[in-house]
Amino acid sequence: MTCDLLGLATPGVAGILPYQPGKPIEELERELGLSNIIKLASNENAFGQSPAVLQGLARFKDLLRYPDGNGFLLKQALAGFHHIDPRQITLGNGSNDILDLVVRVFVTDRDETLYARHAFAIYPIVTQAVGARAVEVPARNWGHDLDAMAAAITDRTRVIFIANPNNPTGTWLRGDELDAFMQRVPENVIVLMDQAYFEYVLEAGYPDCITWVRRYPNLIATRTFSKVYGLAALRVGYSVSHPDVADLLNRVRQPFNVNSVALQLAEIALGDQAHIKKCIECNRTGLRQLAEGLDGMGIHFIPSVANFLCLDLQQPAAEFYQSLLREGVIVRPIAGYGMPDHLRVTVGLPEENRYFLEALAKVLSR
Repeated sequence: MTCDLLGLATPGVAGILPYQPGKPIEELERELGLSNIIKLASNENAFGQSPAVLQGLARFKDLLRYPDGNGFLLKQALAGFHHIDPRQITLGNGSNDILDLVVRVFVTDRDETLYARHAFAIYPIVTQAVGARAVEVPARNWGHDLDAMAAAITDRTRVIFIANPNNPTGTWLRGDELDAFMQRVPENVIVLMDQAYFEYVLEAGYPDCITWVRRYPNLIATRTFSKVYGLAALRVGYSVSHPDVADLLNRVRQPFNVNSVALQLAEIALGDQAHIKKCIECNRTGLRQLAEGLDGMGIHFIPSVANFLCLDLQQPAAEFYQSLLREGVIVRPIAGYGMPDHLRVTVGLPEENRYFLEALAKVLSR
């Protein structure tokens, strides 16, 4: 007797297309036998973590104890940094964890969530996992069309996801645009403002939505230590919300969802803002280096305020991706985001950016 194991899953889970992460360096080494490989696929901070973090890691000894399930010290540090009440904070195993918690708390299989086309792939995945309907709203200029999103709200809408800046396109929304949008959203609809790349944005008019939570109790702002803080391997993120919302999220959060090493090193990283400022400046220099190189080759790209650029090759990008792999360069194909002609490339170290541009020129000349 055979059992249809797929049929045992709930309909939402059975229909999910798994998230496809960037190709690991080790995998490309095994496949092609290459040794000189650069990875510019996953929007990691190529400039790395604070030196203080490595010193803290060397001092960490106590592996036999469970983590502080409340993350008290990190919450205190974040509360002081953002000038908020620690009761507003929910810690996650990366900010992705928070997205899942929000949907589990506020969305049932009778409800809907909204997100923009070309926005982060996790939004529909966490929605489908609870059997709800994920409503994709058409994009405008590769970013969020807030008027279209407001018009798409129905009585079934429970959560609206907004990525600012957006991944994978690097587009961004001004504070006045978002404020006007928030005033159109019913109070019983949660707006999750995903600001994973917040620290990279230097443009005037870009909002710190953590400061808006007092005005909008239905707003949840998420941040991560995986990007500019250079702690992607540790998986630690957080959200700031109304204390009542945070209380609900913490009811379903797993007791030890953030490990002890991550809690301690995130606190250390937060305290070294001089390193963060240096990373931001280096990223801006890297963005210019990539943009100038691409302009010189006549390659179109979407202007970005984050730590990556989205290239428009104006033809299917899959073969370009494979050809770059053979040159030892890992970038990110994003056909799954409805962008089959695009590749996303992360800002790397200056020599990595130069190597990528040289490899791309070689591929284009064939």
